[in-house]
Amino acid sequence: MREIKEILNLKAEIEDRGTRLDTFVSEQIEGYTKSYTQKLIEDELVEIVGKNKTRPGNKLKGNEEINVTILEDEILDVVAEDIPLDIVYEDEHIVIINKKPGMVIHPAVGHHSGTLVNAIMHHVKDLSTISGVVRPGIVHRLDKNTSGLIIVAKTNEAHLRLTEMFKDKTIKKTYLAICKGNFKKKEDRIENQIGRDHKDRKKMTVVRDKGRTAITNYKVINEVEYFSLLEVDLETGRTHQIRVHMKYLNRSILGDDVYGKASKKAERQMLHAYKLEFDHPVTGEKLEIVGDLPEDFKKVMKDLGLEFNG
Repeated sequence: MREIKEILNLKAEIEDRGTRLDTFVSEQIEGYTKSYTQKLIEDELVEIVGKNKTRPGNKLKGNEEINVTILEDEILDVVAEDIPLDIVYEDEHIVIINKKPGMVIHPAVGHHSGTLVNAIMHHVKDLSTISGVVRPGIVHRLDKNTSGLIIVAKTNEAHLRLTEMFKDKTIKKTYLAICKGNFKKKEDRIENQIGRDHKDRKKMTVVRDKGRTAITNYKVINEVEYFSLLEVDLETGRTHQIRVHMKYLNRSILGDDVYGKASKKAERQMLHAYKLEFDHPVTGEKLEIVGDLPEDFKKVMKDLGLEFNG
């Protein structure tokens, strides 16, 4: 019998009225697929307070309280795999990897191989245990099709401190993005709220209220007709923040088929986390880590005539 790991207390708002219970829960808990959420409900691990029986297809009325019981992770056969990694920094506490595009960060239900975690387990023997057996060392994430730098904790001490640093926003992350169109303002600060898109709840969008504050700073560093290369700094870390803000400006990221349109010029969104600046979580040493641009990003820049001298 698996032990209870935690009980999550979720709140359905008025705007969630009419949403299926399984859809709502899968959207609220990162990494949970709809099918896995359905199994949680069928196993009576999801409760709508005041309702005797819940089913995956229950339609929410809004303003419900929903309790989700999370059991301890099953001991999954997460196997170390000899997958090449671009390790740009490593010491006894942390390792920084320049993630290639197309790689998922950690195993999920029904997807146990080919992830960054599988690769890390081959290259790094000691990893922090705070995130559990499925996500050893993982402190933060990048979307599957976003490339770039990601910090992995080797010790629990480093993991806890890094978590605080991300929360306190003392880790500066700088991205490069190739966007469609040119910008009137060559440098600007975007501040608004981001929340679920009620037309498509798998997506995020800029909302007037009941969202979470999102702040993005961008600077155009090169442009040609119809395309711009941006350097982007985040003051907050909301889901899909850069992609949502570029759509909001009607300057979607090239190749982003979720917040823009698919493109023959790029097979994935042209977004790359290229620089990290922070104080080492244990030693306090000031670090500035820069990762090489992936080949597909460089090719698209060359094809479009964009230049970057960073």
